[in-house]
Amino acid sequence: MFFELIEIYFEKDPAAKSRLEVMLCYPGFHALVLHSFAHWLWLRKRTLLARFLSHITRCLTGIEIHPGAQIGRRVFIDHGMGIVIGETTIVGDDVVIYQGVTLGTGTEGRMGQATRGKKRHPTLGRGVVVGSGAEIQGDIVVGDYARIASGSIVLKDVPPNSVVVGVPGRVIYQNGQRVVPEANDMEAQAIKSLSDRLKHLEQQLQALIIDMKRNPTLDIELTKVNGSKDDKGTFTGPKNDGNDPVEKFLHGAGI
Repeated sequence: MFFELIEIYFEKDPAAKSRLEVMLCYPGFHALVLHSFAHWLWLRKRTLLARFLSHITRCLTGIEIHPGAQIGRRVFIDHGMGIVIGETTIVGDDVVIYQGVTLGTGTEGRMGQATRGKKRHPTLGRGVVVGSGAEIQGDIVVGDYARIASGSIVLKDVPPNSVVVGVPGRVIYQNGQRVVPEANDMEAQAIKSLSDRLKHLEQQLQALIIDMKRNPTLDIELTKVNGSKDDKGTFTGPKNDGNDPVEKFLHGAGI
């Protein structure tokens, strides 16, 4: 196993100059090797010793892997500082994990004693890649060969061969095909609305510039930019009827 792991690190990291360098200088390799011993102890009910070994590993490498976590073969942890992998996490073979990743419990799993012994952490399928700073929370399944973009927060199951981005994470590609956003995807609808509005304003601005060039004395009405005037002729800006997707998104985000 250890020799196989060394070969994977040497193969996947172009910065590695030798296998000896991998053995001596790669914290991800050290964390996985030490976790294999901690997990061996955990399975044999030596839980305190297993936890102590995982604590020492965290101090040495900056990578925290609970000894109860199940880690597959040929897993590649790049740099690794700040990675947290929870107790009931299952990581499949050939997974790649970058620094700052959290494989943690969801809100339903943060109930203390009530959730002890239950599956609270994610399951990563074969060949999954998790980008820097991403969070995958709860008892969810990330399908084989999925890609989780850096900084994403994943809260629900991810189908195989997908690309996930955003907060909360959403699938934008599956099996190489672009995925149409769901009708209830508030973030996607807000971004689309902003894009459409910006395009509309640019068209209006261009039209106003053309009008001004033709007639320099033109009295530009502010109502041309989708606004309105009150009885005193003061510009009051666009009307908001409560159905604007941008306003809904900002309100839902507490902004």
